[in-house]
Amino acid sequence: MKIDVYVPILLSLLLAAVGPLVGRRVAPALAARVLAVSAVFTAAATVWSLVLLAVTLIGQAPPVVADARDDGRPLPDPVPEVIAVAAALALVLIAVRVYRAARAERLMRRALRTLCAGHPPDTELIVAASPVPQAFAIPGSGGAPGRILVTSAMLCALEPAERRVLLAHERAHLTHRHAFLSTAVALAVAADPLLVPVRTTVTFLMERWADEQAADAVGDRSTTARALARAALSAGRPAPSCALNFTDRAVTRRIAALQASPPPHLWPLAATTLALGALPTLGAADATGDLLRLLEHVLM
Repeated sequence: MKIDVYVPILLSLLLAAVGPLVGRRVAPALAARVLAVSAVFTAAATVWSLVLLAVTLIGQAPPVVADARDDGRPLPDPVPEVIAVAAALALVLIAVRVYRAARAERLMRRALRTLCAGHPPDTELIVAASPVPQAFAIPGSGGAPGRILVTSAMLCALEPAERRVLLAHERAHLTHRHAFLSTAVALAVAADPLLVPVRTTVTFLMERWADEQAADAVGDRSTTARALARAALSAGRPAPSCALNFTDRAVTRRIAALQASPPPHLWPLAATTLALGALPTLGAADATGDLLRLLEHVLM
């Protein structure tokens, strides 16, 4: 347990370092899925490792110490007490962070649903009269379908072919449930702040994924790049964080990517990254076995 319990924390740092490389080399759809799954597994394993570290405080409880002394049994010290206390405090902080992240997501989704109020249930496109050029996907919930909200200013800023690009982009967000991926990674980062670079990469990759889907839908990468550039030049303030916006994520890099050939899938690199995300779980499982044997020795 002395080593295995720390493996998830170390691998969190490694995943954060590898994530941007995967984002640059692997096709966006595959890279986004792989990094999101790896982040969730790594965060869960990190939290469980902190639980294991905190549980070692049981061996320091006065009744346990007294019983061990009466029986003449030595008390093993798997980790320093200061580390166990720090782990317990970290768990409290993580619980607060996860609660706040989940609450922010819930409130934002409620606000977005309010924007759709009064429209027929089968309405996919909602045009809002606004001088601010904006367009974003509103994920569905409770059986309600997802919606695309576009302001009148954004429609006026684009040519007909570019409007088709915009709608195809936002429709890709809804079709592939990017809001779910975004929420999963946001909660993973709330539980494991070391994964912040992974969230940044996944957010960018989801936009790139939707860009590629839009380019395929309209059959013209140049038109897609031009639509993105024109929308970015006319766009106003950033959209809400959980609303998947057409113009708010590294537009220059996205335009450059659309002017090049689609990136390869590079399955070996993707598989290696996914395995990296699974390793923390194995380390936490091994540490769990060590802790159970330790507690059995202490409490028997």
